[in-house]
Amino acid sequence: MNNLANKAKNLNNLIEKLSNLSKSYSHDSTTSDKLNKERDYFLNEKNKLEKKHNELLREQKYLKNKITTLEQELNKKSEIQEKFSKEIDELSQETEDLVEEIDKWQM
Repeated sequence: MNNLANKAKNLNNLIEKLSNLSKSYSHDSTTSDKLNKERDYFLNEKNKLEKKHNELLREQKYLKNKITTLEQELNKKSEIQEKFSKEIDELSQETEDLVEEIDKWQM
């Protein structure tokens, strides 16, 4: 994230320098137009990158929420499965106990 902030700062500095450069020096119209086009290009690129960055941040937030939801669902299913296994074990033990009781009574 720090790297992104540095790049944004550098881009803003470059845009400002291009703006100042065209204002501070006397150029012919071709050079001035070229500098303005470069400045506009960099501003446009900066806006595109900021838009893409914001989209990625939104997507990251959505995916984090989705992961959290899926983890919660997985935990619930694990709890249900554990409970089911425990109940099966209890039923199995009860069945064994009943079979033993039946065997005792038959003897």
